[in-house]
Amino acid sequence: MFKFGQLCTVFLATTILSVPASAADPIKIGVVTPLSGTYSPIGQQVRWGLELATKEVNASGGIMGRQIQLMFEDEEANPSVAVQKAEKLFESEKVDFLTGTVNSGSTLAVGQTAERAGKLIATTVSFADSITGDKCSPNVFRVNARAGQQSAALAAWVAKQKPKAKVYFLGPDYEMGRSTVATFKRTIEGLGATSVGEVFAPLDSKDYTQYFGQLRQARPEVLYTSVAGNDTVRLLTQMQDFGLLGNLLVVGASGTVTSQNIGAIGAAANGFTTGVGYSTQIDNPANKKFVAAFNAAYKADPDLYGADSYGLIYFYKAAVEKAQSTATDKVRAAMGDLKWATPQGEKTMRAGDHQAIQPMYVVRVNAGKFTIAGEVGGDEAIGADECKRF
Repeated sequence: MFKFGQLCTVFLATTILSVPASAADPIKIGVVTPLSGTYSPIGQQVRWGLELATKEVNASGGIMGRQIQLMFEDEEANPSVAVQKAEKLFESEKVDFLTGTVNSGSTLAVGQTAERAGKLIATTVSFADSITGDKCSPNVFRVNARAGQQSAALAAWVAKQKPKAKVYFLGPDYEMGRSTVATFKRTIEGLGATSVGEVFAPLDSKDYTQYFGQLRQARPEVLYTSVAGNDTVRLLTQMQDFGLLGNLLVVGASGTVTSQNIGAIGAAANGFTTGVGYSTQIDNPANKKFVAAFNAAYKADPDLYGADSYGLIYFYKAAVEKAQSTATDKVRAAMGDLKWATPQGEKTMRAGDHQAIQPMYVVRVNAGKFTIAGEVGGDEAIGADECKRF
């Protein structure tokens, strides 16, 4: 026969096992990002930005009294691997939210996984317009600028520098590469430029010289490229070795030349110009504080991936506090038209397609450093809401 004390012990144990997560339990954020391979430098910035913001938020009391716990998985910039890792985080680790995907194909694939799991994902890197356009998802948000926003700023600058220019396009052969090329091509042609050719190279190409004959024959004044990571190192250094950079204006997507690969590219990066949503030179107190903290923590400058990943933590924090919950439906509703503070200044999450609205900048590499060459307002750069699913 159980004594009263034993009965209380059994009752208490049963109660502890059956209660839902308490306010003391951490808020788990899964991070599926490339920690190895060609895009690992981007994944490193993602990790640094997330960890810095998480440290700050946790030190100030967390989110509604709960600490943030980051859980990393290497997606290798491979959509099929990304899906496997996302499923593990959702099903086994019971994460509340997901982020980190770099490859646009990975973001689209993991977005479908998030829908099936009834969870939310926010990308801080992927550029493809389709993510918040024709392939939008109610469970997918983007806090970074999409290709169309980058193109609006960059094309306006190129049109002033070289009116009615002849432009050649070289992109990586997957969703992001084709999307960024198509978007910039459409935008620059609308400003009077002429396309003289395009080519798409496999991801992780070792030899770009096979495309140089076509490039010379086209005789462009401007080359637009959206290769990234170590691919950029190979492309630009090989172009320099073959004497192709002398009279050619090289422009591209914001992930093409970053603080992570600019050192390896060396002098071949000089003159490269892009439209971006972030620069260390943005002159506001929040950015100065962020850059100083990032440098102190990692002995390196943040790039747009580090900055947007840092801002993502504050986006989730603002949404959870507005919703007073981590439940998917409540947080999703809170994210619509949400405003939150970032190193770039205040951003707004457009409710119609889950795309962040933010100012855009044109930056140019000079003597190994990025300098701001122009700016376009957030409302001017954002473009139309083309999401039809929700």
